Amino acid sequence: MEYVEAFKDINQISKIKTYLRAHSSRDYLLFVLGINTGMKINEMLEITVSNVLDETGKIKEFYEQRMENEEVTQIYLNLKVRTALQEYLKGSKVIEGQFLFLSPKTKKPITRQQAHRIIHDAVEGAGLTGKFGASSMRKTFGYHAYKQGVSLSLIQKHYHHSSPSETLKYIGISKEKKFKTIIDVNL
Repeated sequence: MEYVEAFKDINQISKIKTYLRAHSSRDYLLFVLGINTGMKINEMLEITVSNVLDETGKIKEFYEQRMENEEVTQIYLNLKVRTALQEYLKGSKVIEGQFLFLSPKTKKPITRQQAHRIIHDAVEGAGLTGKFGASSMRKTFGYHAYKQGVSLSLIQKHYHHSSPSETLKYIGISKEKKFKTIIDVNL
């Protein structure tokens, strides 16, 4: 598997969002969900419409992800994700019980390869250079979380990594790199 990098520049992220929004609300949602939750691509592709809606049909604040060991992990769906979900569900033909990232051809979720192609095409369409793919979304989440002051131990736990150095390497940060961290409690 080829190494891909995180989208480290906010301008890169904005260009990709603009490109995807103009081409497909499903693909835009895929990107927004990926960069805001840090989920693995195969985990995102398994989400159904029912998984993100509560009993009244409103979008949930937390997605409950079942792990292989039957443990449930709560994934926070921030405002950007919930807004993208709302726009997508309003304008698409997917219904409860169907996969969120439904392939119109197979009626199953799109494949990992298709997700990689979507990101690759968006990078190209936005005129960016670099090695990017579907895993770039997950790495972007960790990179920006770390840059904004989220503790490395929390990011490491989120990724299920065995060491802090593994997490730093994964998100593309050398141990020597220093960031200005603003801890703004803003009470």
